Amino acid sequence: MKRFADLLEALVHAPSRTAKLRLLEGYFRAAPDPDRGWALAALAGTMDLPSITPSLIRALAEARVDPVLFRLSHDFVGDLAETAALIWPDAGTRVDPPALGAAVDRLRGLGRADRGPVLAAMFDAMDPSTRFALIKLCTGALRVGVSGGLARQALARIGGVDPAAIEELWHGLTPPYVDLFAWLEGGASPQVDAELAFRPMMLAHPLLEASIPAMPRAEYAAEVKWDGARIEAAASASGRRLFSRTGDDIGAAFPDLLAAMDWHGCVDGELLVMRGDAVAPFSDLQTRLNRKTPTRKLRAELPAIIMVYDLLHDGVRDLRPLPWHARRAALEAWMARVRPARLRLSPLLADDGWDALAARREAARGAEEEGVMIKRRDAPYLAGRPAGQWFKWKRAPLTADCVLMYAQRGHGRRSSFYSDFTFGVWADGPEGPYLAPVGKAYSGFTDAELAKLDKWVRAHLTERYGPVRGVVPDLVLEVAFDALAPSPRRKSGVAMRFPRIARIRWDKPAEEADRLETLRAMAGLG
Repeated sequence: MKRFADLLEALVHAPSRTAKLRLLEGYFRAAPDPDRGWALAALAGTMDLPSITPSLIRALAEARVDPVLFRLSHDFVGDLAETAALIWPDAGTRVDPPALGAAVDRLRGLGRADRGPVLAAMFDAMDPSTRFALIKLCTGALRVGVSGGLARQALARIGGVDPAAIEELWHGLTPPYVDLFAWLEGGASPQVDAELAFRPMMLAHPLLEASIPAMPRAEYAAEVKWDGARIEAAASASGRRLFSRTGDDIGAAFPDLLAAMDWHGCVDGELLVMRGDAVAPFSDLQTRLNRKTPTRKLRAELPAIIMVYDLLHDGVRDLRPLPWHARRAALEAWMARVRPARLRLSPLLADDGWDALAARREAARGAEEEGVMIKRRDAPYLAGRPAGQWFKWKRAPLTADCVLMYAQRGHGRRSSFYSDFTFGVWADGPEGPYLAPVGKAYSGFTDAELAKLDKWVRAHLTERYGPVRGVVPDLVLEVAFDALAPSPRRKSGVAMRFPRIARIRWDKPAEEADRLETLRAMAGLG
């Protein structure tokens, strides 16, 4: 546990991605099995300790210190693990902490009645740093600036292998990954079902309009960029899988799609939901993405489909080495032959000039589209974001001047700052104009701007709503967003898609911020 605790602390303070990679590689090389495998599971989000919850940690801490003091401390610190680890009273029973693997085995074997007393005894025997690491391990909320992908890149450096090779094996492996580490150190490759493996996705670069003159239009195909969620669907005689763009298996949230996958192969496309015959807004898709087990009613109201635009495996062979035009021809033939339910062929756009394509991109705002995709006709399907192959040409963002209404502390390195901001625009009510919330953002500003925002918020706090604080509605934020979607949960009836703060309008009076009807009109909602 101590070595894992030291790793987490070092990762929190590591200034760069390169430094984090170096720390991970060093830990995975030095730590023994199964400790390093459980650490990998924690970092990659595959650790499963269902009996240990944040509410249990909170209850244990409040049983040892004054509950009001704990809640005030948690509100100030902003991180449950850090608060509990530091405020936990010294019991005078510290001993050398167990190895990480031994700690995990102990926790995994606990019954409901034992988990509280055993966990409390473990906390009593630990110093704050190790206690912090154990809480993070239990709750899964590491927030140390490391993704599963970054951890797997560190593994690739150990074995001198392509990260894509690890990605394709990953979902056939389980913690503590002993066979994976053995392979990286010269042993045999782990045996997994290759037909159901996740194939690392090919990603696109933003299209810079200045580069268009050097791009012959005939060398590129154009498709719709759908406003959904990127997905990979694989099916074989041994099973069916739905993978997100990061390789997470999300099939449990879409049993209707899994049930319809009675074909063999692997397709790449966009996950969408339908309302009648029309593609529904992204906000409707979110209601399904956020449900681990959707109700029958929800599945009926918002049936899921995949808008397919690439065929990676046709059930017989791997098509990824082929150029795009050959894969597209194979996809069209496969769709015509198999006629898969819940799969639709994403149409190609006309081979007109760049000006016509630009007009098509801007017209997409009201059609549940984000813009257009540009793909080299001779491009093979390559993992990652290869240069010069695929481009995304998204419609220009909309902007609106909104009034800051609520603020909340962030997490991790931002836990001491108010960094999550809810904002609204003016609307008319029975008693006159009022602010109607339309979005929440926590990006778009520099560290220096965040420090100024935090100082302003602290000087203008009003009501408290749990972890959220109201502020005096005097500060205007210029907010950029991609689209506006209907939202029955909000008083305004709408919600911004991908909002981010473009500018802080210290100069603008709040009464001059935008109005709801203006926002709806610019987004094409009338």
